[in-house]
Amino acid sequence: MKYYDKLIFELSRKGRTGFSLPASSSDSIGTETLPAVLRRSSAPALPEVSELDVVRHYTNLSQMNFGVDTGFYPLGSCTMKYNPKINEEIASMPAFQGLHPLQAEWTTPGAKAVYEGMDRALAAITGMKHFTFRPCAGAHGELTGLMIIREYHISRGDLKRTRIIVPDSAHGTNPASAAVCGLEIVEVKSNADGLVDVNDLKPLLDDTIAGIMMTNPNTLGLFEKDIRRIAELVHEAGGLLYYDGANMNPLIGMVRPGDMGFDVMHLNLHKSFSTPHGGGGPGSGPVGVCARLVPFLDLCVSGFHGNFGVILRAYAYILMLGKQNVGMCGKLATLGANYIKESLKDLYKLPVSSICKHEFVFDGLVNDGSGEGKEGATTLDVAKRLLDYGYHAPTIYFPLLFHQSIMIEPTETESKETLDGFIEVMRTIAGEAAANPDILHGAPHNTPIGRPDETLAARNPILKYQDGCDC
Repeated sequence: MKYYDKLIFELSRKGRTGFSLPASSSDSIGTETLPAVLRRSSAPALPEVSELDVVRHYTNLSQMNFGVDTGFYPLGSCTMKYNPKINEEIASMPAFQGLHPLQAEWTTPGAKAVYEGMDRALAAITGMKHFTFRPCAGAHGELTGLMIIREYHISRGDLKRTRIIVPDSAHGTNPASAAVCGLEIVEVKSNADGLVDVNDLKPLLDDTIAGIMMTNPNTLGLFEKDIRRIAELVHEAGGLLYYDGANMNPLIGMVRPGDMGFDVMHLNLHKSFSTPHGGGGPGSGPVGVCARLVPFLDLCVSGFHGNFGVILRAYAYILMLGKQNVGMCGKLATLGANYIKESLKDLYKLPVSSICKHEFVFDGLVNDGSGEGKEGATTLDVAKRLLDYGYHAPTIYFPLLFHQSIMIEPTETESKETLDGFIEVMRTIAGEAAANPDILHGAPHNTPIGRPDETLAARNPILKYQDGCDC
């Protein structure tokens, strides 16, 4: 058993300590000064370990983490982009870190200038009129945008508009946010090209439709070439267009949602604008609106103006690129995704062969090694085997349009050498699957944990140490 395979409690030995403190000479800070209701009846069951035990244990745990600073994330749909260290330096400046959300407004002109600068920058990039930074995450931004759409219709006395159209390729948060907002979800199908089927959309547009939620490029990484026609049809029916900004990365500096006809949108600053991402936060989902929706922008969806540190990092990133370079994000993200796609399409099934934007989707292996009584290698097997080669797995089994989806997104920050290394490993895995799929069935072979029961872990998580627990 390796040192870091043990829990800190399992390293505990009776009487072992990692500190030496003098006895207190003051009676005023003893436990007798605490109310009885706050006192413990027995000492807490903390591990008894040396300082060296603690240092080694947590240092080893930290080295088990996979992060964008240590390896490649080909994680489709989530844009796990590198966060430049200058962003961190700006966000760590004492003058910013020392701010308190409840201090007087006249004492925070610098923070106000950041918000105003970000508002102008995001408006220029997206074609929206103004933004609010109150939403604290992407899904929070979705909910805020949908609330704005509802308020707009209610203000006009158009109370029947309680249905929202969502493509069958949409991110799962879209229908979830709509349901939380009290809207009924209506699905629109994709055509053979993986795009919204305009002919399927037309019959759905009546006087009960509040709007449509879309991301462009869509979840297959394909640009919705009929977006202007879709906007025209939805607007003629009295609805509004909502833009899910999760896939904004390839469009930065190239195409603006406002010019496509979108009325309201959210952005994920923790994706497209290079701020820390993962582990549940921190996030930021600012919402932008067109001119006619500005009066509805100040919905109180949180007590303060969002996660200021995330906004600072994003602002630093935008200023660092400048107007002259911001368009390189989309160009390089698109180039990298197409390079990987074209390099692997002979070994992995490509259901839609057209040029993609920032991401694309394979539908499993061309030759998974099945036949002659063998069980073929699955998308899950490919993902697990990637861990043995030191790569984070892509998004798998999403979107739901394909049975064995593998969604890959390299982002613009990765070098050609990194992409070539990933391509080589993906080709190696395809060869293993064809020759001996059992290698993949047992993967990962080199990680501390193999294949836990993920369903059981999600439904019955064990969140604290239990002495003698075989778990």
